[in-house]
Amino acid sequence: MRIPVGAFLTMKSKIELLAPAGDFRSLIAAVKAGCDSVYLGIKGWNMRDNARNFEISDLAKIRKMIGDKKLYLTLNTIIYDSELGKIEKIIKKAKKYIDAVICWDLSVIELCKKYKIPVHISTQASVANSEAAKFYKRMGAERIVLARELNLKQIKKISKIIDTEVFAHGALCVSESGRCFTSQFLHCKSANKGECKQPCRKSYIVRDELGNELKVENSRIFSAKDLCTLPFLEKIKRAGVRAIKIEGRNREPEYVHSVVSVYRNALDKKLSREEIKSGTQELEKVYNREFSSGFYLRHPGPDDFTKDDSGSQKETKKFVATIKHYWKKINVARVYINADKLSVGDEIIVSGTTTFFKMKIDDMEINHKKVQSVERGREVGIKMPLAREGDEIYLVKRRA
Repeated sequence: MRIPVGAFLTMKSKIELLAPAGDFRSLIAAVKAGCDSVYLGIKGWNMRDNARNFEISDLAKIRKMIGDKKLYLTLNTIIYDSELGKIEKIIKKAKKYIDAVICWDLSVIELCKKYKIPVHISTQASVANSEAAKFYKRMGAERIVLARELNLKQIKKISKIIDTEVFAHGALCVSESGRCFTSQFLHCKSANKGECKQPCRKSYIVRDELGNELKVENSRIFSAKDLCTLPFLEKIKRAGVRAIKIEGRNREPEYVHSVVSVYRNALDKKLSREEIKSGTQELEKVYNREFSSGFYLRHPGPDDFTKDDSGSQKETKKFVATIKHYWKKINVARVYINADKLSVGDEIIVSGTTTFFKMKIDDMEINHKKVQSVERGREVGIKMPLAREGDEIYLVKRRA
């Protein structure tokens, strides 16, 4: 029997920390980082269809893996008549595993009511005022993921009407709440079906009718910086929201783990200036396009668009090895070097379907003799926390 949402939250924090999961590795990273709940999508039926995503048959395994944490299923794409039967089958099969459906299409809302599944209104609905919030509350919604265009004062007003959820960190769409048609026009891939090709992240040149070209100073004029609310999270707490959400179902496990860990710490206590600075530095290590405060404190301006095409993260990772065997009694892994090399002092990530941790290599042994480094094609023993055969090892490096 799962613990009721309210009782569970009082044990950890008043505000729920909701983490993204694009695959099993990101899922376990989110759980180990201390999230209260996870949201994920089923292939073909969510706004991140180019993420790895899950099958409906995975839900039983996921439910077991996350224990008493909440599980939310996103069904927030546009729905056509021909798809209604398929959506109903998914909802019916998912019912016993999930705690709510995140959606905005009225047909999905009605189906959730039919099968008595709680509904959280997606940010795709662009709920930006009190009357819209009251409407969805009358429709039976338990929570609304508010439009990203709102400031703290507006959020506080709506939060008095219904439980609200807001995005706290991650990618920002230039179309704000995601109702963009550019990908559809250019590539016949609809953002509203989760197929966005992200044309906004590309570099652009302006050309007049005579063929004269001008490369604008910031050629990525549609590419917004990532949202980061850590510096003013205390203000969000006071706005009365029920949950904060991390964007990133397309992001890697180390991103999910780092971001969730930082915001877990910030929700559990009031951070000092030094702790905010330290937390921000941790967030800068994983993938980002530089940071913006979004609409929370002011309207975004020219400085809220990124100039970087490959991210501004301070660290990168490279796959180097695979765990071939793990001895639980002595906490030692037999590691095969697939590429490059590993050395004492290296920082590594160990990742698998049930494993995620970051560590520094203190020592390595071959045939009970200590070694300083191991090249590709060789095996070595490394002491590490609980791991499994098949887990992958990534070398973490500072970005030049």
